[in-house]
Amino acid sequence: MLDAKAHTHRNLRTSDWYKSATRWTQLTLAEDDPVKFDPAFWIEVFKRTRSNATCLSAGGYIAYYPSKVPLHYVSKFIGDSDPFGTLVEGARRLGMHVMARVDPHAIHQDAADAHPEWIAVDQDGNRRRHWAFPEVWVTCAYSDYNFGFMPKVLEELTRDYDIDAIFANRWQGHGVCYCESCKTNFRAASGYELPRHANPEDPVWMAWAAWRRTVLTRLVVEWDAAMKKIKPHTSFIPNMGSVSLMEFDLEVIQRYCPFLCVDDQGRRGTEPIWMAGRNGKRMRATFPDRPAILITSIGPEEAYRWKDSVTTGPEMQAWIDNGTTQGLLPWFTKFNGVVPDNRWVEPVADSFGLHAELEPVLAAMQPVAEVAILDPATTLRHHGQETRASAEADDLGFYHALVEARIPFEMVSDQAMTSGLLDRFKVLVLANSTCLSDEQIRTLEAYVARGGSIVAAHETSTRTALNQPRHAIGLGPLLGVSLTAPARGPVKNTYVAINGLHPISEGFDGASRIIGGTQLLAVDTVADAEVPFLYLPDFPDLPMEEVYPRQEPRGAAVVARRHQGGGRTVYFPWNIGGIFKEVLAADHARLIGNAVRWALGKPLDVEVEGREVLDLAVRADADGIAVVLHNLNNPMMMKGPIRSVFPAGPQVVSLAIPEGRRFAGAKLLVSGREAHSRVVDGRVEIDVPWLETLEAVHVTWG
Repeated sequence: MLDAKAHTHRNLRTSDWYKSATRWTQLTLAEDDPVKFDPAFWIEVFKRTRSNATCLSAGGYIAYYPSKVPLHYVSKFIGDSDPFGTLVEGARRLGMHVMARVDPHAIHQDAADAHPEWIAVDQDGNRRRHWAFPEVWVTCAYSDYNFGFMPKVLEELTRDYDIDAIFANRWQGHGVCYCESCKTNFRAASGYELPRHANPEDPVWMAWAAWRRTVLTRLVVEWDAAMKKIKPHTSFIPNMGSVSLMEFDLEVIQRYCPFLCVDDQGRRGTEPIWMAGRNGKRMRATFPDRPAILITSIGPEEAYRWKDSVTTGPEMQAWIDNGTTQGLLPWFTKFNGVVPDNRWVEPVADSFGLHAELEPVLAAMQPVAEVAILDPATTLRHHGQETRASAEADDLGFYHALVEARIPFEMVSDQAMTSGLLDRFKVLVLANSTCLSDEQIRTLEAYVARGGSIVAAHETSTRTALNQPRHAIGLGPLLGVSLTAPARGPVKNTYVAINGLHPISEGFDGASRIIGGTQLLAVDTVADAEVPFLYLPDFPDLPMEEVYPRQEPRGAAVVARRHQGGGRTVYFPWNIGGIFKEVLAADHARLIGNAVRWALGKPLDVEVEGREVLDLAVRADADGIAVVLHNLNNPMMMKGPIRSVFPAGPQVVSLAIPEGRRFAGAKLLVSGREAHSRVVDGRVEIDVPWLETLEAVHVTWG
């Protein structure tokens, strides 16, 4: 509970408290922790990791404080203790910010008996037992449990404890609920019965998605208001991962989420490490000025959910460090206050310490890039969890190809695609922005008319914003193509043939053709189009004696065009991004890199030469520029997780010197060394002798 000292702390709180919360420790307690865990250990972890903020288990499913809210289940091990209050006081003594964590997705039997209407119902009419712990019940996120009961919990926590915010996990529900309340409310709002399947082309599903968005938006508003009524500086922080940005109205997030949390706690299977940083770019794509936090688990993030476990130190650090590279603030989460395996402490402390050392320079700078990938939120909003992965394949493929090409880039959301934002970039990549509105198409056309360039692929702009087919390529007049046949596939054994000399077809010496895609569109081209590659007409892949082409190459497979005003466009009428993501063919990586460089029409302002695979980020201010290099060169046999670090060899960072400025000096921020540098033809070249995981080259201008 609050004492006099805590009241003093509270009176100093302001609504912008989150701006100084840049390294987070999260402790998610198990029910028996009150009699087993050592709070002093965690206070020491706060200090060792240089954390300045913490997120602590408070209530919802289980209360870790002596709650007085009826039916709010209090841990049966709590006795006369107050674990939450003890940790809050310890954090405040260190000058840390505190956020209380609640989880409203399940209830115990007493609450279920008293309020059966709080329980979610499946489409067969059965109340939903918890899938992992059948002794408890799954709640309906759209019911009075969230709108009547949970506000009382939030009010109690805000009133009785010195906190800055409340963070909610699993607050959005688990799919369609078929309880009587949902049936009635959805029917009244839409005129439909609840959908039985997640189908992005079904108007009933689309109506449910819109209704759900409206209900959960109201929930965010009401929970935030309940807290601010008691302490105006506090905030309700919904767990808003990158997927949530596509599910909610942007003005709601803008108003009620002072910072954004990426709840993607580690990679699964063979996901690349750059997925951590990509989440940060996606957040900036919509909210470029909003802090974004990457939540990292200390355990492996696999479907089998070994939550109370520890992965390798290098794997943990790679995820955190890639977030740091791309501007995400670090947050680690530990499940269970008891620590039977402390091998995570040192790696987390090292990566958090690295962030603390880089923060004074990088935090004052803004991300800059000449290239951006369009995040197709309009398209992805129409896909449920079952189909979203395949819908994102093209974007992931282009992302990986640009990493391999060492082309620094950012992302832009099509929900925030204003002229001013687009004009920050010279090239915009539309990997497969299938659903674009007429207004979005006009915005892109105007961008090219002003001198911007576009690289587009696959079924970009072939459907409306409401996911209705256009029977044409909406951007066709700009790209110089007209659709003659929609996408067909999957097709095997396809090839694209080099069609004369062109910068886009450079680097394939010795080859007359390279592998093609598996989803192919047929297009005609306008007279001024350049066609560096042609389709090779299909031929059999079996019997082996029949595997030979019957016809000469024909039909545009890559279409390039130069526009008045200096803009350029490139179009791939096939799934080059998706098939590269699946197969990782080096020729596709080169082809994508060539297309983007040709569209740019000049050398990149930031070039990095070397052999290893690096993830790059560029930040700048009026006085200089910082290039962050994250070493991804860590192959470990056949699977993703890193066992140890393979240091990267020498790199050369080459920067164009801005007009009217001169090179004043360069430093390697991680190693602390002055960098060996030279000025050549209007550019400064800086040597990076080697890097283990992360290095940042800081150049100042005079």
